[in-house]
Amino acid sequence: MKFSPESKQPDDFSLVLGGPLFQFFIRARLTTDTLNLVKRRVIVISLFTWLPLLLLSVLSGDLVGGDSKVPFLYDIDAHVRFLVSLPLLLVAELMVHQRIRLIVRQFIVRGIIPIRTRPKFEAVIASAMRLRNSIVIEILLIVMVLTVGHFLWSSQMTLTAVTWYAAWVDGQQRFSPSGYWYAYISIPIFQFLLLRWYFRIFIWARFLWQVSRLDLHLVPTHPDCAGGLGFLGGSTAAFMPLLLSQGALLAGQIANHIFYEGDTLLSFKPEIVVFITFCLILVLGPLCVFAPRLAGVKRQGLLEYGALASRYVEEFDQKWLRGGAQQDEQLVGSGDIQSLNDLAGSFDVVKSMRPFPFGKTVVLQTAIAALAPVLPLALTMISLEDMVKRLLGILL
Repeated sequence: MKFSPESKQPDDFSLVLGGPLFQFFIRARLTTDTLNLVKRRVIVISLFTWLPLLLLSVLSGDLVGGDSKVPFLYDIDAHVRFLVSLPLLLVAELMVHQRIRLIVRQFIVRGIIPIRTRPKFEAVIASAMRLRNSIVIEILLIVMVLTVGHFLWSSQMTLTAVTWYAAWVDGQQRFSPSGYWYAYISIPIFQFLLLRWYFRIFIWARFLWQVSRLDLHLVPTHPDCAGGLGFLGGSTAAFMPLLLSQGALLAGQIANHIFYEGDTLLSFKPEIVVFITFCLILVLGPLCVFAPRLAGVKRQGLLEYGALASRYVEEFDQKWLRGGAQQDEQLVGSGDIQSLNDLAGSFDVVKSMRPFPFGKTVVLQTAIAALAPVLPLALTMISLEDMVKRLLGILL
């Protein structure tokens, strides 16, 4: 593995402070070099993608009626996408910036990166920051959005009914004036911001993979049952707004199909399962690169602490059961019993080491965060009144 002679400190690590779009936002006074002005960014970008759709729909008569089966005002997907999901993508930037930086710092604070490995660790950080600032990558993302992204959206994610933004004529989709803004400005902006987040997750995964290959100081008896890497499980909380954004996007699309194409929530069970799996892989997948190291630390720990335990219990047996203790030495109050218990506890910690730096609770929290925006759609299957009565019946 090769490292650049350049190096950066853990405090320099940020998945979001860089790239051409970030520099544009600074010049446009939509952000600062510390990611302030979040409200301004949310308002400006959300209105730029949503407000023209409203105005053009009013001018074309598609706001609440007209020839559209789905007028603009009733298009749940469009409103959720630009007024809920997109703002959450922007809010997630500040949370990820603040929390992931603290997570990366823990590698140094907790002594997981030894002094001799520090230069290589700093080189890994520098490599991640160079990739984050890549102009080529952002250009490729724009090209992907305008080609593949547009094709997938127009062919797979639009409604077949006549809507405020398009109608099907002779098997072809014909956009309205508001539809052109929607298809060629609003949707590409949203897709670009979303793909840029996936790219950031890739940078995070690549960074963790490179760190996992360094000479790390992992202790098998660490009480977090992850060799000292348990703090990485806390990184999932930083991505919660991103998960909520993804969940809201899915909920908006499902809601449109339920209300305007006669589908039911249960008909989307495969999509929901795939979505939850995708979110778990997206957030927890990068942390799994440490599994081989943790498995190796556990195996080595079991061998070493097993040998230590064998030596200690042999000496304990010789001393207290085979007459090795001095005649005036009392068993009651002896520290040997407590030491034996402590050694057993240490061995149990090693045996309970997890192969991943997160537990079942983190997996459950991640799944709930991703699924939460979809849960209100359960009301399409059962009335709120019936649901309250059933809940009261269970509780009372």
